[in-house]
Amino acid sequence: MKQDLRVLAAAGTLSLALTAADAAFAQKAGGILKISHFDSPASMSILEESTAAALRPMMGVFNNLVMYKQDVPQASMRSIVPDLATSWSENEEGTELTFPLRQGVKWHDGKPFTAGDVRCTWDLLSGKASEKLRINPRKSWFTNVEEVTTNGDYEVTFHLKRPQPALLALLASGWSPIYPCDVSPRDMRSHPIGTGPFRFVEWVTRNPDYWKEGRPYLDGIEWTIIKDVGTRMLAFIAGKSDLYSPYGVTIPLLKDIKKQAPQAICEVTATNVNRTLIINRDKPPFDNPDLRRAMSLTLDRKAFIDIIGEGQGDIGGTMLPPPEGVWGMSLDMLKTLPGYDPDVAKNRAMARTSWRSSATDPTSGSRSSFRRATSPRIAIRRSS
Repeated sequence: MKQDLRVLAAAGTLSLALTAADAAFAQKAGGILKISHFDSPASMSILEESTAAALRPMMGVFNNLVMYKQDVPQASMRSIVPDLATSWSENEEGTELTFPLRQGVKWHDGKPFTAGDVRCTWDLLSGKASEKLRINPRKSWFTNVEEVTTNGDYEVTFHLKRPQPALLALLASGWSPIYPCDVSPRDMRSHPIGTGPFRFVEWVTRNPDYWKEGRPYLDGIEWTIIKDVGTRMLAFIAGKSDLYSPYGVTIPLLKDIKKQAPQAICEVTATNVNRTLIINRDKPPFDNPDLRRAMSLTLDRKAFIDIIGEGQGDIGGTMLPPPEGVWGMSLDMLKTLPGYDPDVAKNRAMARTSWRSSATDPTSGSRSSFRRATSPRIAIRRSS
């Protein structure tokens, strides 16, 4: 069974689809991009959701204060650019982050965007607002934010409990959109109002009043929700979609697609998705750190890469390792940590298991996940 959800692609996914093709495809305005999607969003409210099922379609409805530049292949602190903000600055102590805001931006209902909307968004996230989010999966992201204050209609300041350079990276994430003050969280779940390039009606249509000149290129994006991987793949091969959802494509499936649709443009790229073993560290017998360490040592990470990914994957820590990742650690970097055990390395049971330090030892900290190996991400687009 399939459903149509006509909403905009998550900005990162859309950028990958466009820039992977020839320049003419990216520059040509108009048309509907058809994408097969892996699941139906539980709601349309990004602040209340925690999966890409909602994030990808709904990102284009909203804007952030800042964002990762979409034509840069690798997201990093250096690739963050203004979005609804025009710039940012911090005080000498690093405890205040101030954003001048764009003027003349309108919400999709025609009301002006102001600094009050930014303050209301963080009141929602912190639980200070009179109305509450039904669920608040990223409240912990902003526990260091004491308050957000406004200076007139077009400037906001984030007051921090202590310096936090990484806050800007959180604000640039697709999970940090700005919500309007006068629309309730309940209504945002079913009929979101944003400032983005596409407006949500019965489906998302091109926003003719979008404040970024010349954008968006497309008239719209049509997402067809097909949960079954095989059906989704066959729909792409048959020409029913222009872009295949990058999740759920294995290397063997990729080879099959290239065989049946030789005109398809296929690319294997890295993503920060790990094969993960998760246990409850508070429940016996998993409350025993020696047992958890033994479990982690038994995992043959290279075998996962060699067999499941046919050699296309990386061993690393929690974050995506370089060169694709900015903040992660490669296997060579992990070997330099104190206590690295070469005997464990010979047994190929590496990556967060063969050293002891508070930052990397799986027996310490509050999380109970062991990262096995990084999976490749595959983006496929039908050529024009």
